[in-house]
Amino acid sequence: QVQLVESGGGLVQAGGSLRLSCAASERAVIFYSMGWFRQAPGKEREFVATINSNGDVIYYADSVKGRFTISRDNAKNTVYLQMNNLKPEDTAVYYCAADRDNRYSGSSVDYTYNYWGQGTQVTGSS
Repeated sequence: QVQLVESGGGLVQAGGSLRLSCAASERAVIFYSMGWFRQAPGKEREFVATINSNGDVIYYADSVKGRFTISRDNAKNTVYLQMNNLKPEDTAVYYCAADRDNRYSGSSVDYTYNYWGQGTQVTGSS
């Protein structure tokens, strides 16, 4: 059973930056696609970014494109989400997820992901 632990969330002023990390308990995640999702209060969970196992297929939600960067360090079993120019509407709980079955393609659909972290709160203040 893969365990994912997110860290790096917090309160930041609009225009500021944060870097989220997601550490995996199992080495096997180097063969998985990874994704970041978020859920704001009263809203459904939404896709943010995904990266395939090799790190050469990446895509983003339109709302974060140009501001957020997903990356991975397979030597550390860790995925990152660099968030720049944060806006109040980025406020949400951010979840890391691992997709065992779409190794090469990444995925923007939450139901394809097999493992989820507990989430980390990001709050962008105006």
